[in-house]
Amino acid sequence: MGRKVLVLNQDYSALSICSVPKAFLLVFLDKAELVAESEQFTLRTVSAEFPMPSVIRLHRYVNLPYKGVMLTRQNIFKRDGHHCQYCGTTEDLTLDHVMPKSRGGKTSWDNLATACKRCNSRKGDYTPDEANMKLRQKPFKPTFLVFLREFSGSIEQSWMPFLAKKEKAFQ
Repeated sequence: MGRKVLVLNQDYSALSICSVPKAFLLVFLDKAELVAESEQFTLRTVSAEFPMPSVIRLHRYVNLPYKGVMLTRQNIFKRDGHHCQYCGTTEDLTLDHVMPKSRGGKTSWDNLATACKRCNSRKGDYTPDEANMKLRQKPFKPTFLVFLREFSGSIEQSWMPFLAKKEKAFQ
């Protein structure tokens, strides 16, 4: 069961994504309410049938002062669509510092790009301009809502009213 459920805060703002079993448990224990259910699937036990959650809302407000996307290798790969940002391949992917660390480049959203081992080796300790290699897109830090909407895999139609924010992914 690899389906995901959108978790909303008490004020209906998007908070996170969780698994169906976790969402069902939150609803069952009366810690959350079912806002939208899957139209195609249900949860069945030996003696009962329950709607499969698609969107749930927590009963108590969770204060998250910083809702940022964590800088991880997998999140960089997701942002870049699992493609090398130099040649476009999907094989042997690694991370590349656009401005090399040896020349003051930081490990940040704006300086990391997905690269295949071949391109990363070819670029070496140079900037893309010096190596005569063009980036397909400029590295950027996605906002939390943009990341949920654009990079978290399949999005349920029932999530759209809660994720519909007028932000551009590429600023």
